[in-house]
Amino acid sequence: MEVLVPLSTQPHLEETLQRDIDRIRGKVTEMAGRAERALKEALDALLARNRQKAYAIILRDQYIDELEKEIDRLCLEFLVRQQPVAGHLRFAYATVKINAEVERIGDYAESIARQVLKLSALDPQPSYDKFVEIASLSIPMLRDAVRSFVAQDADLARATMAIEEKVNTLRDEINAELLRAEKSGRIRMEAFTPLTMVARRYERVSDQAKNICEEVLYMCTGEFSKHAGAEGFHILFLDDDNASRSPMAEGIANSLHKPKLSFSSAGIHPKPVDPKAVSFMLEKGIDISRHAAKSFEQGPHLSQYQVVIAFSKEAHQSFQSVKTKTVLLDWPIIDPSTTHGSPEQVQAAYEAAFQQILAQINDLAEAILGNSND
Repeated sequence: MEVLVPLSTQPHLEETLQRDIDRIRGKVTEMAGRAERALKEALDALLARNRQKAYAIILRDQYIDELEKEIDRLCLEFLVRQQPVAGHLRFAYATVKINAEVERIGDYAESIARQVLKLSALDPQPSYDKFVEIASLSIPMLRDAVRSFVAQDADLARATMAIEEKVNTLRDEINAELLRAEKSGRIRMEAFTPLTMVARRYERVSDQAKNICEEVLYMCTGEFSKHAGAEGFHILFLDDDNASRSPMAEGIANSLHKPKLSFSSAGIHPKPVDPKAVSFMLEKGIDISRHAAKSFEQGPHLSQYQVVIAFSKEAHQSFQSVKTKTVLLDWPIIDPSTTHGSPEQVQAAYEAAFQQILAQINDLAEAILGNSND
């Protein structure tokens, strides 16, 4: 393992280089500490229905944003002034990536605080035991991920990454319980989406912590483990809000188990996944409750997809504004979440959309893979 050797054991290392490294590490630690406190306080605000604390978290997010900009500036100055190579160059690269991950975690804390404002006046309230449990896993993951960065500890990074699966499982349990509680009337419909959003945000903290650990492994070993072995066709389902049709399509496509095909979804103006879509897909044996709505601008550049499927006119027009050789396909499937009427009519709309999407995906897979069993 190549490490950043302290100045005292490497005489030829200039004092300014080590000072710059220590300063950057200190700023990352400060930023991560702010994000960690925000996540803890967001949980406290949720449990106590403390609107004042929720507002404070939202307002203080600007300090995390300012630190992100400062760290980016320090890293750029480090690259220009020090002209680093090998391990020190990887340090700068990893820091830039980690900086973005921690800033996003700060955004998650702010998002949780905003959900607290929606939930504080609603009754009845659910049991928050599992919310405490998921926060108690994801927040230490963030802390240990940053510790592994500061200490250049690859073993700690690997151990931290292993916890992510536990967080994923716990989030599935929370969503299942919330769905049962909403159906039985133990929580109001208005509370369902904010509660699932809170659970999703804590789960996403663990995802970002894992990403930080992957950058630490790269920094320490030079091995880039993220997205290792990615091959084949990458297909993106794109619609207006990434709340109904596109996550349904992603769930259906992934359930078909086509190893050579990789599926993602996004929206132009992302919103939380539609609870009716979650419920309907669970009846089909497909769990999309963990879906985190995202903008197509937040994911990989569209040029990294071989095929983009647009479900709406706006999605089609937004894609056309991007210069890429990616193939664009239009699937004009009506958004079932906009259906009004009796429960039977709504169910029929979801069933029609499901069958259309399934047929289209099967046709697309056959066209790409031919008669292969893959």
